[in-house]
Amino acid sequence: MQLFIAAQHLLDKTRAFDFLAPLALRLYLAPVFWLAGMNKVNNFDGTVNWFGNPEWGLGLPFPWLMAFLATATEVLGAIALLIGLAVRWLAIPLMATMLVAAFAVHWEHGWQTIADPMFCLFNCEDAQEAAKRAERGRAILKEHGDYEWLTAQGKFVILNNGIQMAATYFIMLLSLFFTGAGRYLSVDYWVARGAGRQAV
Repeated sequence: MQLFIAAQHLLDKTRAFDFLAPLALRLYLAPVFWLAGMNKVNNFDGTVNWFGNPEWGLGLPFPWLMAFLATATEVLGAIALLIGLAVRWLAIPLMATMLVAAFAVHWEHGWQTIADPMFCLFNCEDAQEAAKRAERGRAILKEHGDYEWLTAQGKFVILNNGIQMAATYFIMLLSLFFTGAGRYLSVDYWVARGAGRQAV
């Protein structure tokens, strides 16, 4: 029991570095949203068309406005995450974009980013069909291509485009929403400290 108490005491000392967890989440998410936002900026007309078209896009009303809001949220959110500014506030619209992405874009493809029927959670028929196509693709590449060269940097797979990444980013943002940007290495911390509030 004494050993357990000592170990727990030692473990509790690591809380002095708990600011590293939100920092890591912020630094992971910032380039994700920056790239997504800049892709929309660089092809804004195409983004507007995709937001508005009901046949091959999202079919949303006011597509210019919706595209602008999504783009601004991702670009400004990336900057805010990087420097740790208004992180709890900006986590809200960023989580909303992830929910839209998950349910309007990726839901029909199931859970997985990469199709694997062995670890399928829902819409498993798509994953099974994708696995068949991946196997057929491998056979074609082995017969007609330099398969070793083609797969030297990674396996040949089918992108399933499920909700896995959107859900993962949502959970990371949810954590930041509750914990805040973290101590010491965020603008939020120093603003709160300067205002005499408890810094997060």
